[in-house]
This record gives sequence, structure tokens and C-alpha cells, in this order.
Amino acid sequence: MYELHFGVPMVGGVLCTLNIRHDSAMISTLLKHSRAKLIFVDEQFFEIAFNAIEILSKNNTNTSNLPQIILVVDKNYKSTDEVAKHTSLVKLEYESFLLRGTIDFNFYMPKDELEPISLNYTSGTTSRPKGVVYNHRGAYLNSLATVMLNEMGPKPIYLWSVPMFHCNGWCLVWGVAAQGGTNICLRNVTAKEVFSNVAKHRVSHMGGAPTVLTMIINSPATDRKPLLGKVVVMTGGAPPPPEVLLKMEDLGFVVTHSYGLTETYGPGTYCVWKPEWDTLPQNEKAKLKSRQGVHHIALEGVDVKNPKTMESVPSDGKTMGEVMLRGNTVMSGYLNDSKETQEAFKGGWYHSGDLGVKHGDGYIQIKDRAKDVIISGGENISTIEVESVLFSHPAVDDAAIVARPDEHWGETPCAFIKLKDRYGQQVSSEEIIRFCRDSLPKYMAPRTVVFGDLPKTSTGKTQKFVLKEKAKAMGSLSSKRNSRL
Repeated sequence: MYELHFGVPMVGGVLCTLNIRHDSAMISTLLKHSRAKLIFVDEQFFEIAFNAIEILSKNNTNTSNLPQIILVVDKNYKSTDEVAKHTSLVKLEYESFLLRGTIDFNFYMPKDELEPISLNYTSGTTSRPKGVVYNHRGAYLNSLATVMLNEMGPKPIYLWSVPMFHCNGWCLVWGVAAQGGTNICLRNVTAKEVFSNVAKHRVSHMGGAPTVLTMIINSPATDRKPLLGKVVVMTGGAPPPPEVLLKMEDLGFVVTHSYGLTETYGPGTYCVWKPEWDTLPQNEKAKLKSRQGVHHIALEGVDVKNPKTMESVPSDGKTMGEVMLRGNTVMSGYLNDSKETQEAFKGGWYHSGDLGVKHGDGYIQIKDRAKDVIISGGENISTIEVESVLFSHPAVDDAAIVARPDEHWGETPCAFIKLKDRYGQQVSSEEIIRFCRDSLPKYMAPRTVVFGDLPKTSTGKTQKFVLKEKAKAMGSLSSKRNSRL
């Protein structure tokens, strides 16, 4: 995939990187929507791709319109029976395909900087994935901006735990190349593999969603190895709980927190560290570092606005509005969806759907997704604030808060929690609720607790729409049940 990030634009094509966790039905939908002509497939995922094309063929009488598979064979991966069974259907193998090229090929130069370079489908945490179009100008600018955000000097050694199919690896696929870097790729991302490769290759930079950081800090001592030098970690996605940032830095990692969306080529803002924060207590430092901060140098602007009036909210750290961004590193639009595109850019700003506040120093802080805010008895509850408290409980490995219907209050917070292995069944829902009430107003504490694994996207984001359906299926809490809890 790294090679394709350069090869495809050099022939004038548009690269569409697909999520490896999608099933065949979704892959077929995205292949049809993107009108892909070729699909490069690692043999580990051959069956998914083959079945996706089978689905397409049933609805397509002209088989010449179906995307052609180019199979990537990995000598370190044991070939599946499915690959062997359908080898005759694979007309090209990747290395053989490359040998068909010529050294004197004149690579394509875009006639306009705004020509598309890649198509990225959103992760689908809240709805059906949408096709986000990136252009050459935006990709170039965000690549250089992410290099700066990561404090990336010449010849970095980058460990890939961020999927390259997510915002083109936060544009670092191109950024690492710009700095003459070395890429360390993992087939499976585990804490043991991270520590092993950091030590073996003297990794200088890596990235990952907060779930990757949680995996690292909760790893057993037997999986860990001492860091041989400074390792800068850029995290993004959901705002990382301060507790997670604190423990990462205790292990020796230097964490840079960024914020962005697929629609902003990945990172759009970052929490620039201020020297005057150096003398603060560790827990205060962690809270400040979890802010989303200010826009990077390639983005024109970020603001927190009232979406109805489009006026900026006061910089008081309290008044909530919608986070909005604009500039060259915001998408060209959604593929074949002018209605959604116009809605997203209403008023000349890209509407993120995230709710946040603006502090007196201009730094923004995300409070919640607009769709995730819980309204209980007329009070707005930030799920992020409740989740931050849950993460500070010593037994909690992962947590998410969603709304559960309530006959009296309308909605109440429902906590989905994954416990650390060593705690087993030792922690009760009552203990979790009491713990939250010790740190939060009573109305913000969860009324219901469900233990178990949390559904994730391939980029580590919790699929809250799945949890919302589960909470809804649990039925409405009665006011009598509320009082008991």
C-alpha cells in the first residue's frame, strides 16, 4: 500500500484505500460506488475481495466492468485454500505486474492542484461510509504539516500502527517519504510487537488512536522493552483520557495530541505545549495535553461556532458550539453526493459535528459528538467527561458512555466497560456508579453499567451507534429503577 500511494498518482489514477475490516458486502458497495478498475489484494484478504466481486458480478451483466484483482503474495504468510482454489481467476500477481513497467515511463503531472489524488471512505462509526475526495494540494500541504506536528527531522524511523487506509495514514505516508524516512510495518498490532520493533529498529516516531495507547499502557511487563531513545507518538481520534496520556509518558513515550477527521486529511489541530505549563502537577499537564488546541500551519482556521447563527462562541471554556474548520486541507467534497457536501460546508465552514468549547488562550477542547450528547432532564451530559472519569478507575481497560431511554428523565448515561484481565469479575456495576458519583454531579454518573468488549472500527474508534442500539434494546429505565441505582 505504501508503494501504491506513489505509483497510482504517478499514472494519473486515484487511490482508494479500503478498510480491511469490512466484509464482502461492504467492499462490493464501495467498489461499485468508487467505480474502481483495479483492486490490489493481500492474500490474507483474498476471500473477502473475491466474494465482493462475486456479489458485483450478480448485478452486472458486463463482466468487463468488474475490477480486476492484482494479488499481493507474502512469502511470510501461509497461503489459504481459497487463494489456491481461485488462482486461475487472478490474472496478475503484484511483483509480475510491476515487471511489466518501463524505466523511461513519463509519470503523470496534474494539470490542476485540485485534481483528486485519493478517495477515503469514512470509518462508518455513525452511518454508512461516505467517499471523501482529497486533492493534490491538500495532500501535499497536510503531509508537510504532519511532519511538523510530529517533530520529524531527517531520516525518521516510523512504526506503522495507524492504518494506511485511514486518511492515507494521516498523510504521513507521503510525509515520512519527504523526510527520507524508514517505514516499519506490522501485520498485527500488539503491545508486544510495538515494544519489540521500537527496540529492534530504534523507532523514533509512531502514531495511534487512544485505544492503541491503552493497549500499550495495559500490557504485561513481560511484553515490554525499555525505550532506547525518544519516541514521539501522535494520537488522534477520540480525545484521549488524561490518565492514558499520563501513563504513556511514564513509560517514556512523548505524546502529541492532534484532532481531525477524514474530511480534514487527518490531523487539523494539535495541542501546542506552552513552556509555562512545565511546572504544573502531572495530572494537570495531562488534562491540558488532552485538549485539541490550535490549527496547524497548513489549515486556514478552526473555530467553535453556533451552527444556527454562525457566530463564534465566547472564549470562556464553558459555552459549547460546533467545531468548524476551513482551508486547503479540508476535503474537496463527498463523491457523488452534492447534497451532503453542501450541508457539510454550510456558511463557508466545514461542520465537524463535534461539540466543543474555546478557552481564553484560543485553544479548543472537544466535549462530545453532537449525536452523542445525552440530554437528561434538560441537562446536557458530555460523554467524554464521564468516560475520562471511568478511565481513571484502576480496573477499567476501555469504556464508552451512550444514552439509554428513560421514562422519567428522557435519557440517562449507560456505561459499557471492558475490565482489565486481572480484575475479572471483581468489580460490580454499583462500585463503578459510586466511583463516578464521587467525581461527577449525580445526574452525570451512569445509571446502568454493562461489562464486556467494546465494538471498534479498524482505526480503534468505538462504534457508539452499535452501543446505542444495545442500550435502546435494553428498554427504558423506570423512575423507580433510577432511584434504586
